[in-house]
Amino acid sequence: MTMTFLLRSALVAAAAAALATAAAAQPKPTDQATLLGQFGDWGAYKASPNGKVVCFALSKPTSAVTEPAGRPRDASYAFVSTRPAEKVKNEVSVIVGYPQKPGIDATATVGSASYVMYTQNDGAWVKNAAEEAQMVEAMKKGADLVIKSESARGTKTTDTYSLKGIAEALDKVAAECK
Repeated sequence: MTMTFLLRSALVAAAAAALATAAAAQPKPTDQATLLGQFGDWGAYKASPNGKVVCFALSKPTSAVTEPAGRPRDASYAFVSTRPAEKVKNEVSVIVGYPQKPGIDATATVGSASYVMYTQNDGAWVKNAAEEAQMVEAMKKGADLVIKSESARGTKTTDTYSLKGIAEALDKVAAECK
């Protein structure tokens, strides 16, 4: 998992300039990535952190709610990553924008299907790897992905991501990262 975390961190550093406004100062996940195409609410990207090719679909939430309201946090993103050198295809992860409460899992919901996500620092990954392909298929057919998590300070967050365009973005990722 440390390698996954380090590569995901490299992706974060590599990926969000295409999503950033000119005034934003924090590094974005697309900073060192090439946009392959924008498909609805999802972008398809390719990067080469540490010389290893990585392709990913990325989106920002269409809705973000915190309890209590108004708590500050960094930007949130949902990723579906493919890393051919590691034989990883369609790994689902999110950045929630704050350090999460240790030992507390996040949840991801697509339609009526729910998935447990383990957390580390500001990220979350599908806990049961056997469910990942099923989750990606649900995302391709679903309308929204809802991520619920809790910060180390007790802030509860619900991020909703539109799934419009994810199937096309993942098709582009698959074509670029074989």
